[in-house]
Amino acid sequence: MTLEFDIDVIIMTTSTQIETISEYLVPTRYLRYKIRFKRFWGLYTDSPFGLIGLYLVIFFLVIGITPQILAPYDPNISMTGGRNAAPSTAHPLGTDRIGRDIFSQMIAGTQISLLIGLTAAFIAVIIGTLFGIVAGYYGGWSDTILMRLTDFFIQLPQLPLMLVFVALFGPGVENLIIIIGLLGWTGTSRMVRAESLSIKERAFVEATRAVGASNRHIILDHILPNVLPLVFANMILGVVNAIISESALSFLGFGVTGQWSWGRVLYEARREDAMITGAWWHFIPPGICIMLVALGFALISFSLNEVLNPRLRER
Repeated sequence: MTLEFDIDVIIMTTSTQIETISEYLVPTRYLRYKIRFKRFWGLYTDSPFGLIGLYLVIFFLVIGITPQILAPYDPNISMTGGRNAAPSTAHPLGTDRIGRDIFSQMIAGTQISLLIGLTAAFIAVIIGTLFGIVAGYYGGWSDTILMRLTDFFIQLPQLPLMLVFVALFGPGVENLIIIIGLLGWTGTSRMVRAESLSIKERAFVEATRAVGASNRHIILDHILPNVLPLVFANMILGVVNAIISESALSFLGFGVTGQWSWGRVLYEARREDAMITGAWWHFIPPGICIMLVALGFALISFSLNEVLNPRLRER
């Protein structure tokens, strides 16, 4: 006898209710993931804060993908409109000390800031998830060694260490991504370890182990799918931390060179004493962009916590 499943019958989603049968009755991994995603998306779209955060992030992602189309001028070429010019119709955010258009610099900087933030956060969660699952599932010496390594990295002062690494290896985009990613995995590792310790003791994992399933099967089919939502929520905050770290390094003169980022715009504003001379159009816009991106990702993370935590949804 062959069992046939219609995914649209398995899940019926409305704005307020999602009804499912047990996902473990579904025969393929793909359909199980599809069920989980539809359930997750239905709950997420019920959160207005989550949608606002998602729209903010999409807005900046669109700018970051198409800077050459949206930037009115080349951010590295001096304009004929004058130096340190105030905002005008031709230059909405004015010009810097050598006549470059600041609005174009902001548009170009969106791409690099988001690239560093997203990529560094991805590297951090990959390392943290790997360490956390191995430590939590296998325990023993692997748990002891990995957690002591995690404790060691937690105690390190991150910004001074980043400055040392940048001074040693250079301030390129690739180096910044690697440095920020390698120093930002500790929180994910501890969270995934704690969740793995809980999941591996649950009845469905014990039943899977009892029928002879391998450790690889248990990790890929049961542990990893159950920790991925928390990992994704943690990665969202990691993007914000990575963008702020890059901005701090660039503001101090150790950031991106040869390319524009929001941090480099702030660095140029500091070099020109924009805060002293009252040239607000040079330092306030990059600060607002960093704040809005951080707000967008924070709202997404808050909504993810509501989706993943049934107690928060009941409030």
